[in-house]
Amino acid sequence: MHTVKTLLEKKGNAVWSIAPGAKVYDALELMAEKNIGALLVMDGEKLIGVVSERDYARKIILRGKASKDVPVSEIMSSPAITVAPSASLEDALAVMSANHIRHLPVAAEGLIYGVLSMRDVMTAIIEKQDDTIRFFKDLATDI
Repeated sequence: MHTVKTLLEKKGNAVWSIAPGAKVYDALELMAEKNIGALLVMDGEKLIGVVSERDYARKIILRGKASKDVPVSEIMSSPAITVAPSASLEDALAVMSANHIRHLPVAAEGLIYGVLSMRDVMTAIIEKQDDTIRFFKDLATDI
């Protein structure tokens, strides 16, 4: 079975975060620098939320606010929805779909193991299905 942990081992588990008091502009700069769409919002070692480009678009731009004046805590999605490293890829996708989120922190017992994007999970599921199809094609050829 392919798990979230297996996917993180393959793609890497770099985690980028920001403090809740940081300005939204600083979060956007960091996301642009790292070429990512979301940051974990951490209060010390504790995960308290996630801030994404979508949060910025909907809660800053559309409301006419200034990103240099607003703290991340005002627009972050909180509490953060997480998945355990032992979860299946299908379970991770179901959590993301049910909660309408594109970025999913992987956490257990207060530890952050990484972050998955919807693209990461869907690509891994498709690759897994391709492997299964190839297996059955090879099996059929050998019969």
